[in-house]
Amino acid sequence: MNGTYRTRVLMRTCKRFVNTEARSQDRPRWIKPVGHETKVSVYNPITKCKVPLILKTENLLKWYMCGPTVYDSAHIGHATTYVKSDIIRRILSDYFDINVLLVMGITDIDDKIIKRSLESGQDYRTLSRHFETEFFEDMDKLNVRRPYLCCRITDYMPQIIDFIERLVTMGSGYVAKDGSVYFDTNGYDKYGKLSVPQFDATSDDRMDKRSPLDFALWKAAKTGEPFWESRWGHGRPGWHIECSTIASTVFGNSLDMHSGGIDLAFPHHENEEAQSCCYHNVNQWVNYWLHCGHLSLRGDVKMSKSLKNTISIREYLKKYSANHLRILCLLSHYRHGIEFSDEVMQNAVSITKKLENFINDCDNYMAGRFGQTSQIDESLLLKTLRDTQNAVSSALADDFDTSRAMHAVINLVGVGNKMLHQTSATTHSNGTGAVAAVSNYLTNILSKFGISRSTTTTEHRQVEDIIDNFLNFRNAVRIRALELSPKDAILLTECDNVRKSLASCGIVIKDHKSVSSWSWK
Repeated sequence: MNGTYRTRVLMRTCKRFVNTEARSQDRPRWIKPVGHETKVSVYNPITKCKVPLILKTENLLKWYMCGPTVYDSAHIGHATTYVKSDIIRRILSDYFDINVLLVMGITDIDDKIIKRSLESGQDYRTLSRHFETEFFEDMDKLNVRRPYLCCRITDYMPQIIDFIERLVTMGSGYVAKDGSVYFDTNGYDKYGKLSVPQFDATSDDRMDKRSPLDFALWKAAKTGEPFWESRWGHGRPGWHIECSTIASTVFGNSLDMHSGGIDLAFPHHENEEAQSCCYHNVNQWVNYWLHCGHLSLRGDVKMSKSLKNTISIREYLKKYSANHLRILCLLSHYRHGIEFSDEVMQNAVSITKKLENFINDCDNYMAGRFGQTSQIDESLLLKTLRDTQNAVSSALADDFDTSRAMHAVINLVGVGNKMLHQTSATTHSNGTGAVAAVSNYLTNILSKFGISRSTTTTEHRQVEDIIDNFLNFRNAVRIRALELSPKDAILLTECDNVRKSLASCGIVIKDHKSVSSWSWK
C-alpha cells in the first residue's frame, strides 16, 4: 500500500472512531436478555460492570468456547484458561444446577498449521489430528471435563462458505481482486462493541482492503497451500468466521455465553460479534462474554510459543499435580492474570496439602484414631460451617469469585484444625457430628470445583490395611515405652525412626497421646 493511500485510509478510519467517541451516548449498548433469572451475576465487558445472568431457556445455558489451534503441544498458559473455564462450568452445573451445553471449536487449519506442516513434511490433517488428540489427553490429565460437542473447522466448510456468501449478498462483505473476501467494518455501525478497535498503522495492508480494520472472511489460497472451492476461487476461511459459523450452526442466532482468553476480546470476539449480528440481522448475538486472565512469567511477560518461554502441560505434570494447578486458579479470580513462579506454585502445593491433610484428619477422628482426645467446640464449628456455606454461595454467585470462596474454605479448615489438634480446659462433646459435617461439606465443595481425591482400588485398600496393622503394632510398642519408668528411650527412638522411614514412602504418621493416625503425604 502506498503512503498516500495508507494515510487517507487511516485518517478516515480514525475520524470515524473519534466521532464515535464523541457520540458516546450513541455507542452500542448491552441489551438485557429476556428470559429466566438465575442466582448468578456476571461481569459484562460492554457495560464494564456486573449484570444478572438471564437465560433464554429456563435452566439451559448455551455456551461456545474458543478451542485450541492444534499445531503444537498445549502449554500451561493455555491450560489455565481451560481450567478456569472448567471451574466456571462446574459451578454453573454442579453448584447452581444449570444444564450447561458447552461447544468447543477446534482450529485445524490456519497459517500456523500450514507453516508447521510445510516445515515437518507432514500432511496438515495428520499434524492437526495428532495435536488435537494430545490436547484432549492433557485436558483429561488436568481433570477438565470434555465439551458436550467438539467441532473441527474443516468439518464445517460448506456452512462457512454459505455464511460468507450471505454476508457478501447482504453487502456486509466484499470480494478483493485476488479472490479474498473481507468484512466491511465501515458498513457496520456497532463495530467496537466490546472495546475501541485498535489497528497497527505500520501493517502491510493490501491496497484493495477498504479499511485497515476490515478482516478476512475468506483467504485466497497461495501456491502449495491446502484449499477449498468457492465461487471466489480456491481458498480457506479467515480466523473469525470459523467460530461464528460453528456456534450459529449449533445454537442459531443467539448464544447465552461465549468465552476465551482475554487476548481474544479484540479482534477475535469483536469480529465474531460483528459478522454474526449482520448475518442473523440481530443487535446482539452473544449475551455474555467471559474472558480469562493470562498466565504470565515474572515481570508480566506473557507465556507464548513465539517467545519460546512456555512450559508444556506434560512437563508441568512431572513436577506438580492437576490439583495444584486447579488450586492456583481457584485462588485467583478468573478475570485476573496469574504470575507463574516456583514460589507461587509452592503456595498452591501447601494449600492443597492443608486441605487434603485436614480431610484425612477428619476421617481419622471419625474412625477413632485420635482416641477422641480432641476437644471439639461443636457449636462454634457448626456456626463456622454455616458462615462458610453462606460466604461460598455468595462468592460463587458474584461473578464466580472463587478467590473469596477459597478464603472462606481455608478459614473453616483453620478453625477445624485448631480444634482437632489442640486440647482445651473446657469440656465439650466429642463433636463427631460436627466434624463429619465439615468433612462432608469440604469434600463436596472441592469436588464441585474439580479437585479430585484418589480412588481406592482393592490393591490400594489392602495396602492401607497393612499400614493400619503395622501402625497398631507400633502404637502398642510406643505406649509401652512411655509407660515404663524411666521411659524406654531406645524403643521411642525406633518408633521415631519408623515414622521417618514411612514418611520417605509418602506415609505421614501423627501421634496423639495414646493413639496414632496416618495419611498419605
